Amino acid sequence: MTKDPATTHPTFKDHFSGIADAYAQARPEYPDALFDAIAAVVPASASVWEPGCGSGQATRGLATRFAHVHATEPSAKQLAQHWAHGGQGNVSLAVEPGERTALADGSVQLVAVAQALHWFDREPFFRECERVLTHGGVLAAWGYGDFVAPEGMVDAVDAFRARIEPYWPPERAQIDARYAGYEWPFPALPAPELWLEVEWGLGQFLRYLSSMSAVARCAADTGEDPVARHGPALAAAWGGEGDSRLIQWPLFLHLRRKP
Repeated sequence: MTKDPATTHPTFKDHFSGIADAYAQARPEYPDALFDAIAAVVPASASVWEPGCGSGQATRGLATRFAHVHATEPSAKQLAQHWAHGGQGNVSLAVEPGERTALADGSVQLVAVAQALHWFDREPFFRECERVLTHGGVLAAWGYGDFVAPEGMVDAVDAFRARIEPYWPPERAQIDARYAGYEWPFPALPAPELWLEVEWGLGQFLRYLSSMSAVARCAADTGEDPVARHGPALAAAWGGEGDSRLIQWPLFLHLRRKP
């Protein structure tokens, strides 16, 4: 039976159910180098728990490298957009909060958290990691900050960012700090510096901007879509309508091994 996150974890902060479609269509895929770094310290035979999986941007890379992925998400609307929702051999899905899962004690060799740890209540989540991980298992948590404005677009991007800045939830600061200051439950393993990179056209870039939680909150508060407001200036700075641009995000990774 699927659990209701409202009853299993009443402090769940849902910033993405209202934009679940946009999030699923617009978010970039993670680079192979990220999953290679995780696979270097976790065996291919591993069972994985992926809490806060959203619509599955990270699940695909995990599923190609490990035996089984149990992907969980507190938002049923987000999980309904998951690419494995129709059935995928080595992926199982469940509506569960990050702080509690139905997985058995010591049942996974990897807990993988993509762009989601800052939403969790960390103390109970870390306890759950301690419970479900085998001895020697790994907690991998990663995220990406704001994108680097492409050449010639700094002014247009800065104006857009200034418009939505007041509407970011406070947890966003943890991403900007790359999860610094966390009281991690396990010792650290070496982790590489990484970049998330995509070649996008203007339409995909604007859809990505529309998938930001701050954009949705700004529109709800002001009655005006900030992407529509700043779209003409962004388009003028972009170049030709058919041009593609390299969009880059700094990507950070924490790897922690349970003794």
